[in-house]
Amino acid sequence: MLIDAVRSQRLAPGARVLDLCTGSGAIAVAAALCGASVTAVDVSRRAQLSVLLNGVANGVRVRALRSDLFSALQGERFDLIVSNPPYLPAAVDALPRRGGTRAWDAGRDGRALLDPLCAQAARHLRPDGTILVIHSSVSDLDATMRGLRATGLAVDVLFDHEGAFGPLVRERADRLCEAGLLEHGSTTERVAIIRGVASAAAMAGA
Repeated sequence: MLIDAVRSQRLAPGARVLDLCTGSGAIAVAAALCGASVTAVDVSRRAQLSVLLNGVANGVRVRALRSDLFSALQGERFDLIVSNPPYLPAAVDALPRRGGTRAWDAGRDGRALLDPLCAQAARHLRPDGTILVIHSSVSDLDATMRGLRATGLAVDVLFDHEGAFGPLVRERADRLCEAGLLEHGSTTERVAIIRGVASAAAMAGA
């Protein structure tokens, strides 16, 4: 879904794109194949290596950085920021430091990365730049929209799909119900791409 959304943005040749929490680099590579100048960021060293290798395998160059969200990108701005961050509510607030769960666990409410991402994104967007963030209703889509709006971005839902729980949500559904993050008896979740756009006027004062 997110790759299709990136392609729909009709990026100008050389447009600066940031893939935040890149993982394997699939989205970064897709953006580079559209002719963008792409930076891919992840806290994982293995992810950083995966991005580089997948770029080479697809004949494109991707700048890969190891960084905790925007920390290695001070002063940099982008035409498009795209992110599929870890967003699943976990049993504890502490983020995992290794292993597969690092790719999806995001604190008890699932917002350990979403909240700082929303708070910091606007200062890394060029005038008229766009951010696309995908996540599930189990981690509060409305909170993401409010967080982006609070930084001056114009916000809407680019894509919205409701479907059966994936395996990760299904296996922790009882705990999510106990935490009030799911209604008892629920079998479906919404997955949405939230879009935030920086108006040129708003960014002039940022």
